[in-house]
Amino acid sequence: MANKAQQPPHLHLAEVTASQFIDIWKHFDADGNGYIEGKELENFFRELETARRGSGVDPTNPIFREKMKEFMQKFDKNKDGRIEMSELAQILPTEENFLLCFRQFVSSSTEFMAAWRRYDTDRSGYIEANELKGFLSDLLEKANRHYDDQKLQEYTQTILRMFDLNGDGKLGLSEMARLLPVQENFLLSFQ
Repeated sequence: MANKAQQPPHLHLAEVTASQFIDIWKHFDADGNGYIEGKELENFFRELETARRGSGVDPTNPIFREKMKEFMQKFDKNKDGRIEMSELAQILPTEENFLLCFRQFVSSSTEFMAAWRRYDTDRSGYIEANELKGFLSDLLEKANRHYDDQKLQEYTQTILRMFDLNGDGKLGLSEMARLLPVQENFLLSFQ
């Protein structure tokens, strides 16, 4: 029997907090490559179905495969056969759903670089926690989302948990590029 740390977190909830969303993401993106794919995707779908239906699901059953195919047609917006974070946010909406605001904030590499220059206020080449708070505050105001200082701190820590790949407490350009995905995300090729 699996221990509690191995159990998929929070899938039974109708809405999850930003922190719970990250727990789910990190649980299923086991290799940390930024996608839920392959066996991770099968495990996610199986556990999601189990959490929502309240019973076990047999992945070898052809009905399971058909339901998974329908699921992917609905949620895999870019049709790449895997689930990225913004697609998971559609499947498991957060209470505040602030993660979806990022797609609307920056839609091109030009806008991305303008945002980078604006929020890297000390020109260190990194977006540090205090600069990230400014970014999130502006983002939430632009999206007409209400928040308090405690929520802003929670969001800041959540974003750092999600995207600070090297654990240095700040976001580098390639890490920030994952936070603000753009159509022609050339920045990720420089990792």
